[in-house]
Amino acid sequence: MSNTKNIVETAIEAGSFKTLVAAVTAAGLVETLSGTGPFTVFAPTDEAFAKIPAETLTDLLKPENKEKLAGILTYHVVSGKVMAADAAKLTEAATVNGQKIKIDATNGVKINDATVTTADVEASNGVIHIIDTVLMPSAAAQA
Repeated sequence: MSNTKNIVETAIEAGSFKTLVAAVTAAGLVETLSGTGPFTVFAPTDEAFAKIPAETLTDLLKPENKEKLAGILTYHVVSGKVMAADAAKLTEAATVNGQKIKIDATNGVKINDATVTTADVEASNGVIHIIDTVLMPSAAAQA
């Protein structure tokens, strides 16, 4: 059964992505991630965001850091609908922000240093893979 809700609506409904939804809203990406897609989103849970120092997170959510926040969030998005079985065959993928993420499926599936805790959460405009750590793009590419 396919989900009729888009990626943002699916994340809101799940309830464990309040920080992610707040960040997507602050970065002005709600419209994009509610769009046609398809997108593959590696979605950090609220617990994943809790690993980031509170002051860092608060700083990122400020309007003047919108571009930096958008860069971090788009590092969690890959164009196209990539299901876990397909992702497991890859060693890397290009993200929407232009940097690559590493994929390691030798023991479960890891995206960089994050573990996929739930894969293949379908949405009307793509798929969500839930991860336990926020992915951080390299600072050099963000500048």
